[in-house]
Amino acid sequence: MAPRRMKQEAQNPEMEKNLKVRVEAKRVKAEMGKIREDQEYIREEQRKIIGRFGEIERQCDQLKEETEMIMKQTVRTRIKVVLMFKILKAREGGDFIQAATLTHFLREFVARERANAGLPEVKDELP
Repeated sequence: MAPRRMKQEAQNPEMEKNLKVRVEAKRVKAEMGKIREDQEYIREEQRKIIGRFGEIERQCDQLKEETEMIMKQTVRTRIKVVLMFKILKAREGGDFIQAATLTHFLREFVARERANAGLPEVKDELP
């Protein structure tokens, strides 16, 4: 009996070591699985953020275009107001030739503006 018992005692530390290694391996596998899930979650969130940035960039481009269009409209409106003011000043000063020239220029300006915008032209309503 004595030799058998020694053999079991000698194997017991090795079995215990094997058991510890297997338990540690299971723990590491579980941690790796959790890390894999976390990484997939991070990748998915990154995809969402990239999509949001793309949408924000598209909206920014659209706002730039709209702002540019508004600026161009403002410039055209200022030109028309200046022409109208000069027409009034010319009429007040009795310079009807200058007033007629400016009025003609204003009509052409508005006609070109409407043609570029695709709007129908306004007919002269003077008798």
